[in-house]
Amino acid sequence: MRKIKTGSFFCGCGGSDLGLIGGFKYLNKKYKKLPFHVNYAVDIDKKAVETYNHNFKHNAIVKSISECKHKDMPEMDLVIGGFPCQSFSTVNPTKNPFDERGQLYKELAKVLKEKKPKAFIAENVKGLMVLKKGSIFKRVLTEFKKQGYELNYKLLHSADFGIPQKRQRVFIVGIRNDLNIKYEFPKNTHSNDNELNTKGWVPLSTVIDSLVHKNDKYYFSKKAVEGMKKAKNNMKRGLYQDLNKPCLTITSHLAKVSLNSRDPVLLVKPEEELYRRFSPREAARIQSFPDEFEFLGSQGDAYRQIGNAIPPVLMWHVAKALNEQVFQNTSLGIIN
Repeated sequence: MRKIKTGSFFCGCGGSDLGLIGGFKYLNKKYKKLPFHVNYAVDIDKKAVETYNHNFKHNAIVKSISECKHKDMPEMDLVIGGFPCQSFSTVNPTKNPFDERGQLYKELAKVLKEKKPKAFIAENVKGLMVLKKGSIFKRVLTEFKKQGYELNYKLLHSADFGIPQKRQRVFIVGIRNDLNIKYEFPKNTHSNDNELNTKGWVPLSTVIDSLVHKNDKYYFSKKAVEGMKKAKNNMKRGLYQDLNKPCLTITSHLAKVSLNSRDPVLLVKPEEELYRRFSPREAARIQSFPDEFEFLGSQGDAYRQIGNAIPPVLMWHVAKALNEQVFQNTSLGIIN
């Protein structure tokens, strides 16, 4: 079976690409190899690309997608890309959704226009769907659709696929019109709904070896705790996680997390009001990275790379369904 040539844009440290390729183990479950081969990968973040190149046999390049020349790109059967989402965040409504980063989906659309892959997978934050009453999301869909693709999109919840994290992201999957296929998203493997015929959500405890961490640098000072207690009642204070449930969304700035933020922390000893942040490895596990995946750079670099990544397990399910519906479709003659 030939490999499906894939172009990976905004590849970051490689969460999406690891999921796409498969062949890894997470929480004692084997995610089999899929027939995808990344023959072109690019990201503007030098530190993230260093991590990417450390973990994959093929290399990514450091460059903005707007600087990439289409004629220099190889043939692609599939294009994937989690285009930058900071401009679409609902956490900070003052950000301009029409800034340069907010326009990069158009660069991805240009790749589709020039390379004409059989399919593409795009990913972004939940906020993209609701910002400006959904008008921006409609622009994105229109831009992709006019390149000649039948689209389907869905808000996927990481916890519904065996990941111990309450992370919701919108996935847009497009199939080239001439193939006459509409993509169907994979069914949930886990659920918080007892009526569904699935396993229950995976708790945070499965990826936290111990509440007590031997390294003091992960603990908040007494001053930080007192500051939290004095904060206004309407602030998000001490969002410590229940180990029996999935974790709140892992973000890119866990290195600077405070007890007054929206970011999740752990309460180690309630009687002593002892809190700590997650270590990079714990954050990576929450994102469904296997322990063998190594992050280069400082701890701040690692947190940023982890928080910006697409969870590999979630991407694996999306890619597996795409492979079965399109690339293993013998009636299309794509793979014999």
